[in-house]
Amino acid sequence: MEAGVRLSAGVSKWDIRTKIWDYMEANNLADFPRPVHHRIPNFKGSQQACYAVRELDVFNKTSEVKVDPDKPLEGVRLVTLQARKTLLVPTPRLRTGLFNKIVPPPGATKEILRICATSQGVKDYSVPIGLDAKVHVDLVVVGSVAVSEKGWRIGKGEGFADMEYAMMVSMGAITEDTPIVTIVHDCQVVDIAEELLDDHDLTVDYILTPTRTIKTGCKRPKPQGIIWHKISYEMLERIPILKNLRYREKQAGKDVMLKDEHPDFPNARKPADSDENAKTGNTKLQTESTSAQIGHRHVGNDSLSTKSETHGALTTVYVGNIPPGTRVSELKSALREFHASPLRLSWQGAQGRAFLDYTDKMTAESVVSSLKGLSLRGQTLRVEMAKNQRNKGQVEINGQRNKYE
Repeated sequence: MEAGVRLSAGVSKWDIRTKIWDYMEANNLADFPRPVHHRIPNFKGSQQACYAVRELDVFNKTSEVKVDPDKPLEGVRLVTLQARKTLLVPTPRLRTGLFNKIVPPPGATKEILRICATSQGVKDYSVPIGLDAKVHVDLVVVGSVAVSEKGWRIGKGEGFADMEYAMMVSMGAITEDTPIVTIVHDCQVVDIAEELLDDHDLTVDYILTPTRTIKTGCKRPKPQGIIWHKISYEMLERIPILKNLRYREKQAGKDVMLKDEHPDFPNARKPADSDENAKTGNTKLQTESTSAQIGHRHVGNDSLSTKSETHGALTTVYVGNIPPGTRVSELKSALREFHASPLRLSWQGAQGRAFLDYTDKMTAESVVSSLKGLSLRGQTLRVEMAKNQRNKGQVEINGQRNKYE
């Protein structure tokens, strides 16, 4: 531990973060981007520390590695690609899903692989991985602000690494035996009191620095999945994929009560409130009988709006890849769960698709984001803005016009 990083008794997590950030800036230990405050610090010597992962048996035995998108972990992403292992990188702030799989072009040179390992390469050479993908992660590499030799870890305070881990547990991508590695500067290895840790905090098994490899031998149990009573409605809105996982776990009979719904929470919301809000806030869906008539070209309408309202300029969302035999009530139920009930739902079950009308583009785009990765009967749906919007309820998909009126 660097002599300059001294922690007094009774410090908080935030105190520790601030001490580390201040020390790295004051001693010019940081690389771009700077200042390092409120970041996973990119430090001088990060490449050397990253390359040390090649000496770990747990890395050499893996075939699928998840590495966070932080700048100081760029070297691990490069080494993973060079070893021809599958590289998964979480989407920034989990805004558009959970993972991107990095897919270098055929015959990629060393320089192309180097680009693929950067943040821009992650954007340019990746494909999204849905919740239904059969992902089995053999090794997880995370960034840290501070870590102890016992394996206690402190991130930058936003909880994304902890959340990503919990999500991977929930989707069966990892087990409690999956090794966790973090890569930090030597000055970031400090004494952390165990009482600062919460049950959702991720611990690590290996610490790599520019000068040391530390096997922590940590026995503290890792998170067993998403702790729903610590999740707020606000977080649910910020991370759309959480809605998807919550819906799945609710269907599986698990307790998914949110923090805001807990009886001890001030002004607690009832679990059923989300359904009622969806019905009243986004307009209600009618009963199945009004829209489930399915024919080769027939489009059933489901609407509570008046005709004068529906003749305005609406924004339409296309839902495709609906499994054969799916009932419109199943889609409605999912939409209510995600607070995505439309002004009108037009069902074409025989063709495996449906159209959802919303009053404005902003609402429709929010719905598309929220429903990313949604699946019915084990099949991931295709949800996107209708290719060509039409006024008065007309849209065009793949060159075919569908008229609702």
